Amino acid sequence: MENAVGHEIAEALVVLLRRTTRTRLHKRLTEGLGEALDELTYPVLSALARTGPRSAADLAPDAGVDRSGVTRRASRLEVAGLVRREPDPSDRRAHLLVLTDEGLAVVAELRERLADQIMAGLAAWPPGEAEEFARPLRRFTVDEPFAP
Repeated sequence: MENAVGHEIAEALVVLLRRTTRTRLHKRLTEGLGEALDELTYPVLSALARTGPRSAADLAPDAGVDRSGVTRRASRLEVAGLVRREPDPSDRRAHLLVLTDEGLAVVAELRERLADQIMAGLAAWPPGEAEEFARPLRRFTVDEPFAP
């Protein structure tokens, strides 16, 4: 039975982690927030919000694209005023990507939109079931097999 639960969870994770699933969600979340923000730039903005100022190379694994992909997407976000580049204090040749105040406000809007999407998906669940689901899900993502 234990293995059956593991398989059931693994199948659900495949759906959540599938690139097409993420892309569709990112497209919905970014609608109407400007030309620079779309399903391609969302992962860079979101990763930067989670990690704080980082170089493009350091941000790449968290954004799920290579360094050059981060650089291209960050340039679009920079033109839109959501990201700025600052000299890296530990390496004068390098630059850090930093969210601007406008970028922080957009991230707050994106997080609110994501929470709204999640709650809309849970609306038909019986009372209390979403809360019962949230706590162990959080624990599952912090503990093995996903612990950093």
